[in-house]
Parts: sequence; C-alpha cells; structure tokens
Amino acid sequence: MSLDTMNERTRIEKDIIMFNENLQKTEKKIQTDREKKILEFASQYYEDSKYYLKHEDFFTSFGCINYAHGLVDAIFKFP
Repeated sequence: MSLDTMNERTRIEKDIIMFNENLQKTEKKIQTDREKKILEFASQYYEDSKYYLKHEDFFTSFGCINYAHGLVDAIFKFP
C-alpha cells in the first residue's frame, strides 16, 4: 500500500468516525419528519462510504461521507 493510499484511507476513516459521533448528537435534536428523512439519507451515504472504503474505492467513499456531513449540516442551518 502506497503512502498516498494510506493517507486517503486514514482521512476517510477519520471522517467516518466524526460523522458517527455527530450522528449520535444529531439524533437527539431531530424534531420534524423532514429532519428525520434528511438524517436517514445522511445515514445511507454514511453506510455507502463504509462500503466503498472496504472495496478501496477511496474517491467514491470520500464523496459519500462528505455528502453525509453536508446533509446533517443542512438540518441545523436550514430548519
């Protein structure tokens, strides 16, 4: 495994951990059905990110986890 590959994997793993931590905090604050649906979509992207990471598709994995973060951010920025 090259150094670049290790850095990509490490970065994605950190983002996945951070998302999981934020997900637990966010679940407690969800109030509307709309927010629940957005969180459901974010969780699906989170799972997709883990799948692609496992298959070493770092580009897609990184995109999925970043999209998941964006969806959670949208819940709080646009209530």
